[in-house]
Formats: sequence, C-alpha cells, structure tokens
Amino acid sequence: MHLAQLNVARLRYPIDRPEMADFVNNLETINGLAERDPGFVWRLKGSEEDPTALVEHDLGDFAVTYSIWTSREALWNYIYKSAHLAFLRRRREWFEHAGGGANAVLWWVPEGVIPSLAEGIARLEHLRAHGPGPLAFTYKDFHDAADLGDSWELPAAAPA
Repeated sequence: MHLAQLNVARLRYPIDRPEMADFVNNLETINGLAERDPGFVWRLKGSEEDPTALVEHDLGDFAVTYSIWTSREALWNYIYKSAHLAFLRRRREWFEHAGGGANAVLWWVPEGVIPSLAEGIARLEHLRAHGPGPLAFTYKDFHDAADLGDSWELPAAAPA
C-alpha cells in the first residue's frame, strides 16, 4: 500500500499579490524536491508546463496539495527533514487557518492506484465528519494499512 495525502490551505492574499511572491517563486524548487525524493510516487499538478500553477478545484480560495508516497516515513522525511520544513514554518505568512476542522488527511491506497481529487476531498470530508479512522486519518491519529480490513475505499454515500 502507498500513503496518499491531501492538504488544503486558505490563501491570505490573491496568488498574484506581492505578499505571495516568496511562496510562488519557490513552488518549483519545493515541488522538485518532493519529486526527487526516493519515497515520492506522484503529485497532482496544476500544469505540466507551468511549475508554479496551483491545482484547479471548486473549493474557493484554497491551495491544494495532493500527493502519494511509499510510506509514512517517506512523507514525514520530506515534510519535516528536508528544505520543505523552512517553508512550512512560514505558512502563516501565506495561509490562514481555515477553521472547519482538519485541513489535511492521510489514507492508504493500493500501489498503482491514483484516486481522483474528488476522492481526496471526500476523504477530508470523511475525516471532518467522523474523526480519524482507518479510511481517513492524520499524523497525530495515524492508522496502519493493516487496520483497513477488507476495503480501502470509502463507503458509498447514502442516496439523498
């Protein structure tokens, strides 16, 4: 199994404002650092041509990071033991606390499976609604792949 992660962060300013320049100017470097990491599997890109393009979505003024890693340790090492940490420490310069519960979710996917962005958002919503469990969790309340049981997929939503 591989570890998927989705993070959403509300922008403090429009992305083209001078206050966001340091963030935008370092996107290519930080994303490249992730892509060269031996534990990196995949990430959703805003554009194949523009390394500073943000992922398009229907969430409003949020930046979205969505990636897949070989393990918890691989993702942890990238986030907290690489040059990424210096930018993580500056996050309050560029992003507001969004409220509404968790802004990041982790979940297990079979190797070779790349869930859609809609699936990632559904995992975040599941975490917010039900708290951490084997299908959607956080680093603080982590669940091993062995906790999944028979299925890694979210239950189908009940008809309205």
